Amino acid sequence: MKTKWNKNWTASKQPRRQRKYRFNAPLHIKQKFLNVSLAPTLRKKYGMRQTRVRSGDSVKVLRGQFSGKTGKVENVSVKRTSVYLTGIEMLKKDGSKSLYPLQPSNLQIQEVDLTDKLRRAKLEGDSKGSTAKVSPTKDKAPAAKPKKEIKKEESSK
Repeated sequence: MKTKWNKNWTASKQPRRQRKYRFNAPLHIKQKFLNVSLAPTLRKKYGMRQTRVRSGDSVKVLRGQFSGKTGKVENVSVKRTSVYLTGIEMLKKDGSKSLYPLQPSNLQIQEVDLTDKLRRAKLEGDSKGSTAKVSPTKDKAPAAKPKKEIKKEESSK
């Protein structure tokens, strides 16, 4: 694997190369690493297994020292691919507290924040089985005018 990130890279058994791939990935690829599995009730409701975590979602920690705790997502760092929850903090040497970074793979969404119209349409649209994409713009493109046919006159000789 080269020093820079390569979109054509397939896979490697070596953990160091897997970590290097994830670390050097551009932000539009790292965004896909922030998918979090949904709770079983939400899976049935929305018909999907996972979705991208956002601030405002209620999340349960499944692995690590904070396993079993639930909290609201306060911040999501795409650059570091980590999620920060309210109430899950670490104590620093100087006595102050800071939010503890959690990996998205160790989380499960319990409640989804549906204040965003596009996110609601994406979640509820998939549950109905429709494959129509949601366009972010509200304006519709003007309908194309039918082309007029030009009649060619036959020249008589």
